Amino acid sequence: MKRVSLALILAAFATQAAHAQDKPKDRGTLQSIKDRGSLSCGVSQGLPGFSSPDDKGNWTGLDVDVCRALSAAIFNDPSKVKFVPLSAKDRFTALQSGEIDVLSRNSTWTLSRDTSLGLNYTGISYYDGQGFMIRKSLKVNSALELNSASICVQTGTTNEQNVSDYFKGNNMKYELIAFGTADETLKAYESGRCDVFTSDVSQLYAERLKLAAPNDHAVLPEVISKEPLGPVVRHGDDQWFDIVRWTLFAMINAEEYAVTQKNVDEMAKSSKPELKRIFGTDGNLGEQLGLTKDWVTRIIKATGNYGESFDRNVGAGSKLGIARGLNKLWNQGGLQYAPPIR
Repeated sequence: MKRVSLALILAAFATQAAHAQDKPKDRGTLQSIKDRGSLSCGVSQGLPGFSSPDDKGNWTGLDVDVCRALSAAIFNDPSKVKFVPLSAKDRFTALQSGEIDVLSRNSTWTLSRDTSLGLNYTGISYYDGQGFMIRKSLKVNSALELNSASICVQTGTTNEQNVSDYFKGNNMKYELIAFGTADETLKAYESGRCDVFTSDVSQLYAERLKLAAPNDHAVLPEVISKEPLGPVVRHGDDQWFDIVRWTLFAMINAEEYAVTQKNVDEMAKSSKPELKRIFGTDGNLGEQLGLTKDWVTRIIKATGNYGESFDRNVGAGSKLGIARGLNKLWNQGGLQYAPPIR
């Protein structure tokens, strides 16, 4: 057997490393978006507060704002987005196939989804958990009183497994009735085909608004799972992953530094080191992402900071009126925390 010297092996590795460094960075998704002139964003088929169109086809919501922020960062125009409504069943396939550039649609981050679908979650835009909605006339005050209940659920979601785990863990019987879309699930519940409608708590509040008599229905206090929701991209394009991730982080950081839609121009003149980095007057962090120096300014002008988007779409300033809860900033008792822009 022929011997190969250690020096020759090291030289070969050095040559390979040099060639790897010579390769240009893959700007695939970002360049495709620029060439196309618009961002393709996968959203729900209509979930108030998160992603829903009005009668003129104008989309609004917390998930929608993430895509408008991306469009602003890339084009300096939040309107250059094509919104693609997707069912729970079709959402990941649409991203895998390249039909959409990013999925910003109430989708739970789990290990299996992160490892088996060829996709990457970029962050958490909403901390959620699964719950139950029932008619007040049933006089049920706790999910532990739901033994032998029939439960409507949307197929293709994490909700089915969570229901199974919860009821088995509490030695309760149940009947699960699954439907293909959220609208079908809600209609079945409203028509009386089942006793309970289960989904993420945020979705229950949103879907309750669609019922003929919303006040006749209540969301039970139990939250039976962890459902961290956030934007998703395909594996294999690190630059695009970074852009989506840091767009969300920019919105969260902006709230922490009290940068708002109204004061962003004034704050951009600040001499504080952290704000100079955020607004691009010191360093080239925007260019490192493949964007411009003023990328954060563009984002906040378009959507406001994370807190503004939350309040406007799902919080105190919306019809849903959901409390910030876990979605408060980390320094206000919540879990929302973004790495520093530096």
